[in-house]
Amino acid sequence: MKRGFYTIMSAQFFSSLADNALFVAAVELMRSSGAPEWQRAALVPIFTIFYVALAPLVGAFADALPKGRVMFISNAIKVVGCLMMLFGGHPLLAYAVVGLGAAAYSPAKYGILTELLPASQLVKANGWIEGLTIASIILGIVLGGQLVGHALSMRLLALDFPIIDTGIETPPEAAIASLILVYVVAAWFNTRIPDTGVEMRPLRANPRHGMLRNLLALLPDFWHCNSRLWRDKLGQISLATTTLFWGAGGNLKYIVLAWASLALGYSTAQASSLTGVVAIGTAVGAVVASVRMRLDMATRVIPMGISMGVLLIAMNFIGNIWIAVPFLILLGGLGGFLVVPMNALLQHRGHNLMGAGRSIAVQNFNEQACILSLGAFYSACTGLGLSAYSAITAFGLVVAGFMWLIKRWHRNNLKRYPEEVEHLLAIARSDKHH
Repeated sequence: MKRGFYTIMSAQFFSSLADNALFVAAVELMRSSGAPEWQRAALVPIFTIFYVALAPLVGAFADALPKGRVMFISNAIKVVGCLMMLFGGHPLLAYAVVGLGAAAYSPAKYGILTELLPASQLVKANGWIEGLTIASIILGIVLGGQLVGHALSMRLLALDFPIIDTGIETPPEAAIASLILVYVVAAWFNTRIPDTGVEMRPLRANPRHGMLRNLLALLPDFWHCNSRLWRDKLGQISLATTTLFWGAGGNLKYIVLAWASLALGYSTAQASSLTGVVAIGTAVGAVVASVRMRLDMATRVIPMGISMGVLLIAMNFIGNIWIAVPFLILLGGLGGFLVVPMNALLQHRGHNLMGAGRSIAVQNFNEQACILSLGAFYSACTGLGLSAYSAITAFGLVVAGFMWLIKRWHRNNLKRYPEEVEHLLAIARSDKHH
């Protein structure tokens, strides 16, 4: 890999580590303060608000500045969200601000790969970044569970700073304060990311206009990029698949917490380790896919998405930890093997159709809109009085059903547009067009 790739991986690891630990701390903060179940479930969709609302801006922003600088600014925004949680802001509002930082971070994180590497290395690079992200999810969730657990939280609360009264009095608050330091480490790595030499695409902002008017001016370009990707016969399939996968995966981390509480009687700290088990499986699947799959083979993994939906429903019938662990590893493994080649194919088509940052922003808009929609669906199910089992069943049926429709869509493309699909696959086999 080229110089700077491993610095990008390090920055991504620590930022993602803090993101996932913060989720566990936020859930415990709301639980300990007596927030209702639907508000805790709403943490997942609230995180995606700015991904959807500011998608036209963050993609153009990522293309207008060196990506390392964009990632540094994004981590600073996440720190602001943590401080809001510590000093009286509503956890949902503060977590939305952290989501704002993540929304700005993602186009730069993935976009820099297409600037740094040729097409032939994208699947391998995605295997690295997804595998490392999954490792950070595992460790982050475990870290979050430990930070809010009794043993470690008591040690953190016992720390005393002369003169300064931090106002930190509960285990979740101590956890959040500790995670600010992890974001600082990630920000330091951001400053070490080299410039890729790719020409910047300045934001077309008029200083005489207000921020809202300048944002609205970006909408035509964003929707044009969005439409181009949805019209592309390979782009549309990879975008639909990754959109649905991340919609399901983004909500799965809370669903596993709710299921473990009901089926196994686990606390937040105990249940967080099971979310890490899913991530272990995803990491294994991601690594296997990065070794065995090529860019032009990506569409062969679509049936695995249907299996994921079916396995979500089957999770309701498990009440034994020794069965749950291998089951959750299998569930995660299918997801990891599915998302790596599909992500790489989507990045490749997006890079050929538009700028890397704009392509990732379009991807994020669709994926986070799906997380928001499925999260709202799950929250509504629990808010209407359905048990976690019933809500998970409905969720699994939606995932399996939509993935089956995507499979039929691709099959129809192969029948109606065989020459166009074959031409796009030929491009995917070559570095010359990347």
